[in-house]
Amino acid sequence: MVNVVIDGKRIAAEEGLTVLEAARRAGIHIPTLCHHESLAPYGACRFCIVEVTQRGKTRLMTSCTLPVSQGQEIQTATEKVMRIRRMLAELMLARCPASRTVRAIAADVGVKKSRFRALSDAVCQACGACERRRNGLSTIVGEAGCILCGMCVRLCDDVLKIGALAFEGRGANRQVTTPFREMTEVCMVCGACSSICPTHAIEHHRIRPREPQPIPSEFEEGLTSRKPIYVPFPQAVPNVPVIDPVHCTHFKTGGCNVCEDNCEVQAINHAMQDEIREIEVGNIILATGWDLFDCRRIPQYGYGRLPNVFTSLEFERMCNASGPTGGRIVLRDGVTEPKSVCIVHCVGSRDAHYNQYCSSICCMLSLKLGHLVMEKTQAKVYACYIDMRPNKKDYEEFYQRLLEEGMLFVRGKVAEVTDVARFPHEEGKLIVQVEDTLLGKQRRIPVDMVVLMGALEPRHDAREIGLKAGISCGAAGWFIERHPKLDPVATMTDGVFIAGACQGPKDIPDSVAQGAAAAARVQGLITKGTVMIEPVVATVDEQRCSGCRICNNLCPFNAIAFVADDAVSRINAVLCKGCGTCVAACPAGAIAGSHFANEQVEAEIEGLLWDAHGNGSWAEGEELAPAGVPNNEL
Repeated sequence: MVNVVIDGKRIAAEEGLTVLEAARRAGIHIPTLCHHESLAPYGACRFCIVEVTQRGKTRLMTSCTLPVSQGQEIQTATEKVMRIRRMLAELMLARCPASRTVRAIAADVGVKKSRFRALSDAVCQACGACERRRNGLSTIVGEAGCILCGMCVRLCDDVLKIGALAFEGRGANRQVTTPFREMTEVCMVCGACSSICPTHAIEHHRIRPREPQPIPSEFEEGLTSRKPIYVPFPQAVPNVPVIDPVHCTHFKTGGCNVCEDNCEVQAINHAMQDEIREIEVGNIILATGWDLFDCRRIPQYGYGRLPNVFTSLEFERMCNASGPTGGRIVLRDGVTEPKSVCIVHCVGSRDAHYNQYCSSICCMLSLKLGHLVMEKTQAKVYACYIDMRPNKKDYEEFYQRLLEEGMLFVRGKVAEVTDVARFPHEEGKLIVQVEDTLLGKQRRIPVDMVVLMGALEPRHDAREIGLKAGISCGAAGWFIERHPKLDPVATMTDGVFIAGACQGPKDIPDSVAQGAAAAARVQGLITKGTVMIEPVVATVDEQRCSGCRICNNLCPFNAIAFVADDAVSRINAVLCKGCGTCVAACPAGAIAGSHFANEQVEAEIEGLLWDAHGNGSWAEGEELAPAGVPNNEL
């Protein structure tokens, strides 16, 4: 640590810091236009100039390039320093009169206008620069103007390793341009140059005719964007950022170590590779959740085609106070508040073409969303439903409350959502075409926003996960429990439990209750210490096993493994359920089921027939009568 004095304030700063960084950490403001943590100090704008006294000598130096050293005394706003800053501000105003950033920094030092002639008013040198600028070929800078700090060039070339920008010319003709003064495909349109530009002057269409494409935030349902390095969602475990290698510039160019360079705890390592870990456990709880029905599969509802048609999850995030709009209910433009909203029930559920089951949560979710709309806006809310199913505690009361609050319910399945107006009052509206079965007539409801209550569907990889875990899925794709009433969290495979909506559509209270039940079952098995298993298991006679592996592929519980060293199959007695599939399939007859040997089965049959006749066993080859019919009557 070294001790310096900045504006009369004694500061202990780490060795290697610049005066600008030390002042910022101490809360002392030094203006600058060319400093960024990701770039080496350059001092291009000279605006961070300070007066430094050391060893009896006083000098003017740029604070962004001056390292702190013991005994320095620094003044950041002396008369000499401010005079130079005012001169620099006038020069910047002459070069960039339209830049709001330059005007703001000039106003901070007391400069309202420049005494120097603006470059646009300079005497023509017949260089053709103005013509090239009009054609968009010589420069990437718009009307705001460039102060030639070089931050964009250094970031693009030295840090990101892209090389789409460069300096050209000298003196007054110096400018930032692209290679060969032409639009370049080298540019990745990442937006880094415009984000770092202090005057916000860079226009991407002059570099490459395409605007930077935002990365949609998965957690916010695409309503806002995210960065290539981000926290997946607020409650993530562990709650640390992750890097998206698909969009990260480092993985595209090999450059851009900005996050790694600026991480103070050195927690980022771009060389780290994904790895798969195998962990031995005694119990598994599957809580894989559900997928939202893709509303684009019903094109007549307009999702993805009409901008103000939202899904239930999108609208849920919009209503949330921590969501992309801060809880404000607005249209896709992010500004306009809707005056009418229609909520469409059963989109993809209770439908013979998609999912025949009821999604369970949609009715109450639509009531909640309708209540939030009326609470936060003055909008009129419609709900188009097939049947209302508020079937739990206090649900019916909430439905009655919404009726009293003025929410309008239309019983009927929506046929179409369109923007084609037939009447003057429908102009600029979304038209919901629905048959009102209670009134017995067709209705056209003009609204500003439509919310589609998409069906709850099994996860897209549910069957794959089920095969790995040794459990089954139903016809709809949900995991099958051992018994729907007596054992709803267990499966047919011991040690594998299910919880939440992976077992079927359910709301949060039911999911929480099932999760707690699954955790209790696992805890019970852990504390028991010793677990009894069924004695009915299959065994392999390794002397007769030919190693054909037919049984390995047929076992529904993954209880049979092939031992390559011995070229035989062996059965894990803990996993085996004694179903007999392998016994029947083995071509060599090498597999037998405990308590179900051929001799035992024959003896059981003989005993049953003996009991049926009541007169003892029968002679070999004797024709047997049906039960209750004496042999002499055959």
